[in-house]
Amino acid sequence: MAKILVVDDEKLLVKGMKFNLENEGYQVECAYDGAAAVELARNSRFDLIVLDVMMPEVDGLEACMRIREFSNVPIIMLTAKSEDADKLMGFECGADDYLTKPFNILELKARVRALLRRAAGVQRSQGALLTAGDITLNTEERSAVRDGRTVDLTAKEYDLIELLMRNPRRVYSRENLMNVVWGYAYAGDYRTVDVHIRRLREKLEKDPASPDHIMTKWGEGYYFKA
Repeated sequence: MAKILVVDDEKLLVKGMKFNLENEGYQVECAYDGAAAVELARNSRFDLIVLDVMMPEVDGLEACMRIREFSNVPIIMLTAKSEDADKLMGFECGADDYLTKPFNILELKARVRALLRRAAGVQRSQGALLTAGDITLNTEERSAVRDGRTVDLTAKEYDLIELLMRNPRRVYSRENLMNVVWGYAYAGDYRTVDVHIRRLREKLEKDPASPDHIMTKWGEGYYFKA
């Protein structure tokens, strides 16, 4: 049974999300501010966190960054703002997905299922290790190593690099990457992919400005150079 942490200062909304997610068979814990969310995430194991952006004292973005210091748990951000800059900021802080309020509870449940499937590695192949140069992925543990050092990747960062490494030299458009990696049709700003690619280069390339592996084919998309 997957364990989910729901965090929002709107208690009625939290109650509704808890009720609907428990009806899906998930175990749900709740918090109402960012500081409490960080402490719960630090002291308990969660399979996924639903985290509101706009909260008093410690907001969702700050909480997300703090959680990312010690955990790669999948995080869905909730935001009342629809501007692309606000959504991209969430991805910059380490979020894996987002929903804009007000949202349909069916969409939330669909995105929860998609992220949990990815995090559980349902679509993994049997090969345990993928290696290219000084980058190695362990597909059973969903972990990455560069130059002998473990690299912390978010769920979506891992999914993205595994897809690219399994299909070297294949060019993926940003639209294709959103559909494949995020697991649903995405009608929005594909700069989300650019943010994740940049973060992967910062974590896995020796020189992010001149990458050896995570390449751009201008006007077409991204590919992995083995």
